[in-house]
Amino acid sequence: MKVLGICGHSGSGKTTLIEKLLPLLRQRGLRVHVIKHSHHDVVLEPPQKDSSRFRAAGAGDVMLVTPYRYAIMHELRDTPEPSLSECLHRLSPADLVLVEGFKREPIPRLEVYRPANGKPALYPQDSGILAVASDVTAPEAAPQWLMLNDADSIVNWIFDTIYANH
Repeated sequence: MKVLGICGHSGSGKTTLIEKLLPLLRQRGLRVHVIKHSHHDVVLEPPQKDSSRFRAAGAGDVMLVTPYRYAIMHELRDTPEPSLSECLHRLSPADLVLVEGFKREPIPRLEVYRPANGKPALYPQDSGILAVASDVTAPEAAPQWLMLNDADSIVNWIFDTIYANH
C-alpha cells in the first residue's frame, strides 16, 4: 500500500482536505483508507450501549456488525499504542492510505499550512514533507506548493508523486 501523511497544526484544515480528496481519488479508481491518530480518548458509543458494556466488563476486542459497516474496538488496557506499521497491517488491501497524525513516522507527507492560524509552517524543519497545500502563495525556498482550494491539483500531485511513482 502507498501511504501519505497529511500533517499540519490543529485547525489548519487537514480533515476537510481529506474529505475533499477522497471522492476525487475514488473517481480515479483508487481504493483509499484513512488512519486518524488522536491523543484524546474517543467515545465510540455511549456507555450504556452493549459494545461499551462488554468492553467495560473486560472484553479485549468487541466487534459490532451491522448491514452497513462493522467496527472492531480493541481495548489497549496496559499494552502500548500500536505503531503506524501495526495499524497498516490491520487494514484490508487498498491502493493508498492517508494518515492524519503519526507525524513522527518516516512517511512522505503533505503539510496543510494556513499562516492565518498564527503558527509556523512545519516544512522548514521536516524533510519528510514533500509538498505544502496552503491558502497563500509560496514563499521562496519552499517545497512543492499547492493551492489548498484546488483539490484536483492536489489529487494530481498525489497520483503523480505518491501513487504512481513509489
